[in-house]
Amino acid sequence: MVELLNRLESDRCECLPSAGSVLSVFDFDGTLTRHDSFLPFLWFAFGTFGFLRRLPALLRPSLAFLVRRVSRDELKACLIAVFLRGIDAKWLSDRAYAYCRFIWGYLLRPEGVRGVAAELGSGAEVTLCSASPALVLRPFAERLGVGLIGTELEVVQGRLTGRIVGGNCRAGNKVLRLQAKYGPLTAYRLRAWGDTQGDHALLRAAQDPHWRVFHPRWRRKIGAARPVD
Repeated sequence: MVELLNRLESDRCECLPSAGSVLSVFDFDGTLTRHDSFLPFLWFAFGTFGFLRRLPALLRPSLAFLVRRVSRDELKACLIAVFLRGIDAKWLSDRAYAYCRFIWGYLLRPEGVRGVAAELGSGAEVTLCSASPALVLRPFAERLGVGLIGTELEVVQGRLTGRIVGGNCRAGNKVLRLQAKYGPLTAYRLRAWGDTQGDHALLRAAQDPHWRVFHPRWRRKIGAARPVD
């Protein structure tokens, strides 16, 4: 935890805004992509047998989630523990780069990629802010040419412990993580893009909130409600 906080403080010092700075923040899964990226990545990384072999361990926590006995964040923690405990971090990173190359053309919404490019072209500071693990999304952020804030996974002696550091980067934690990296958000013109309830806090914090703008028109009116101002 101390190491993460020190890294975030170092990043924050490098990102102090100038007057009139624009900070453009994009959720990743569902906003820039056609669907979730993390579960398909696990299937890609471990193969069909390795993926299916681990699923029974998630049956009980999944049922508990359905009857609201565990939270979404707790279920996410179980998923990461089941799949990633003891895994070599370098191996997983290499699989993430291979996954990005393999699925980019299908996974990314073309309108979303153009939207990110437009923000970069305007001179804004641009970052992804996602609940998916940063280790998995780093290749996508690099290819888009933007910053990255994601759920951080604990690594000890080169191996993942299966634990999350600093909490799931979702809901209010997205705003906290942005503040930790960029400082007071009031110093920026904050522009934000999201598509689920987990983005509501981020969108409420933004002067320019954008809801499902890269989705087909019919998709903008179903599912999670637009956040109330």
